[in-house]
Amino acid sequence: MVKRWFSSSFKAGGPRGPPPDEMEKLLERVHDDIDMFDFNGKNVPRIILTDRKFDDIMSKIQGKPVSVNTNLNILQDGLGHVFVEIMLDFSYGDIHEEFLIYANESLEFFESLANTTMLALSPPDYSEVNQDKIFMVQLPKPEKAIEAIDIIKNGLSKKSGLEK
Repeated sequence: MVKRWFSSSFKAGGPRGPPPDEMEKLLERVHDDIDMFDFNGKNVPRIILTDRKFDDIMSKIQGKPVSVNTNLNILQDGLGHVFVEIMLDFSYGDIHEEFLIYANESLEFFESLANTTMLALSPPDYSEVNQDKIFMVQLPKPEKAIEAIDIIKNGLSKKSGLEK
């Protein structure tokens, strides 16, 4: 996990917040298709992929021993806007995926990630019956998810501090 700050042009918005065009660019990149699902009594965060994207990934790794290096880059402006860039690098199949999540609206997702240290990928039609349509990723460095939630909460607290 790397803690990064927005560019100086983003911080130039001063106490009013980031310039609208920078914020809009980030919000356009946000992957909204996330949720949680019950896995053995635990809420596991899930990134929902299109059927095609999920099938493409699975066709490249199916039947292969694969590990997934997971990085969480936290982007914040010091004014309470926090984004997390989740980067997944698969050890087989030359697969690199990036998902930008707006932490301001997804705190529960990251709390669950810190608690379970697991992340699921699946197409929208995943169900308990159709378990071949889910791919579970165990975070290789669980402490990084715990550090991430602390950084996210600290970043979000700046926004509530500004609103008082």
